[in-house]
Amino acid sequence: MQLFIRPGDYLPIYRQIMRQIMDAIAGGRLASGEQLPSHRELSEQLVIAPLTVKKAYDELEALGYIETQRGRGTYVAARLPRGATAAQASQLEATARGLVSQAYLAGMQLSDVVQLIKDADRAISAAPTLDHRKEGRKR
Repeated sequence: MQLFIRPGDYLPIYRQIMRQIMDAIAGGRLASGEQLPSHRELSEQLVIAPLTVKKAYDELEALGYIETQRGRGTYVAARLPRGATAAQASQLEATARGLVSQAYLAGMQLSDVVQLIKDADRAISAAPTLDHRKEGRKR
């Protein structure tokens, strides 16, 4: 998966990394057990500090999306977190209300919001996959 960082984005860089990896997992472009690039590899690819990648990986691991195997690397977790907790469901409901409210204030209809959600789903499901291997490089 090719990650893209936008320095001017409202999200900190480590959160941008987290979001893109979580989107790739949710969209099926990263499967359970698939290896992620090392901190160093990803930091070189993105031209950022390795500690920024480490922070993203640490948080993803704490959330249960990835796991680090000492001496082997970092992998998408074999057992991904499933099922929305009450707190997650509440947060999603608040986000949905905010989205619908913003759409209505912008003069959009509910059908427009539904189309936006479908477009977002398509974007998450169809984004490029993680390819951290470099041409001609052997593992």
